[in-house]
Amino acid sequence: MQELPSTVDAAALLARLRGWARELGFSQIAVADVDLSSAEPGLQAWLDAGHHGRMHYMAAHGLKRARPAELVPGTLRVVTARMDYLPRDTAPGWQAVEWAGLATPEQAQISIYARGRDYHKVLRQRLQKLAEQLQAEVGPLGYRVFTDSAPVLEVELAARSGLGWRGKHTLTLHREAGSMFFLGEIFVDLALPLTEPVSGHCGECRACIDVCPTAAITAPYRVDARRCISYLTIEHDGPIPEALRPALGNRVYGCDDCQLACPWNKFAQPAVLADFDARPGMAGTSIAALLAWDEAEFLRRTEGSAIRRIGFMRWRRNLAVAAGNALRVRDDAALRAALQRAGQGSDALVAEHIAWALSAPRSAGALSSGTPSVGAFE
Repeated sequence: MQELPSTVDAAALLARLRGWARELGFSQIAVADVDLSSAEPGLQAWLDAGHHGRMHYMAAHGLKRARPAELVPGTLRVVTARMDYLPRDTAPGWQAVEWAGLATPEQAQISIYARGRDYHKVLRQRLQKLAEQLQAEVGPLGYRVFTDSAPVLEVELAARSGLGWRGKHTLTLHREAGSMFFLGEIFVDLALPLTEPVSGHCGECRACIDVCPTAAITAPYRVDARRCISYLTIEHDGPIPEALRPALGNRVYGCDDCQLACPWNKFAQPAVLADFDARPGMAGTSIAALLAWDEAEFLRRTEGSAIRRIGFMRWRRNLAVAAGNALRVRDDAALRAALQRAGQGSDALVAEHIAWALSAPRSAGALSSGTPSVGAFE
């Protein structure tokens, strides 16, 4: 074990670490132990149930995700960090704006976190700088930085270190910041002082469970990724199951519904970094306009964005589903024409979804929040 130098005051060091973190744009810093053995049964049960879907890397890593010292030998502590990501110009009542967007069928809805720069890049670079500052303070240090990029139980570490508690939607919640933030970690071989966990404050609330369009939150603190719109539009690389397509509404990348419904997000804070400001075309843009992008335009518009990782074909697949749902609400000749143009020369995956969209029967009803009856998917 690498102990802190005798000349270093542990509490003062942690205070300095938090100060450096704030200068780098982080909202909070804490420290967790590496013993996550009590989380292993729940992780194994989730994998055994197949709730990870086609994310085969989850099963491949298995329980390593709950063993930080196995992932990075020598790790003694995990410095946990969170960074708020609401765009800087976010105004009070932003949830109502998002619900209105979901109720506008012809408008493409992109998850808030993905409208700016790729958070992987932003957090990783800043965590690296934070680790370097720590090393400059204490001397030689073994460390590795992560943000949603390795087999790490991020929410578990965040909860154990006191960044917040695990909400019923499985995301981290904070009393003064809701859940609209990213998590990141620095694995270190230094025995930093541990910070205390906080108690949970979800109580009897089940707003996130009830609002989920596909009933993906199968029980409090349990999500079946195979039904989750974020998984279906981002991680899933095959056809989106037909029974679930109507539930996607106009969501073309990710889903924020469980967070929009959470009462704690009335306290969500805007980011301090410009990186998470929405880029042109990523908010309030019509599905037809996005279907008009060719692959070169898609790559140009998504350079440095988390969206690029799904690739052009999945992007168009998602747009086709959203277009089909919009056409169910009211017919739109321009949208049909955009679909037909996008279908020319497309691969089999995109062509199948465009055919589905163009053949979708129209409905006399209108989308409200895009949330269907849960019973439709039982």
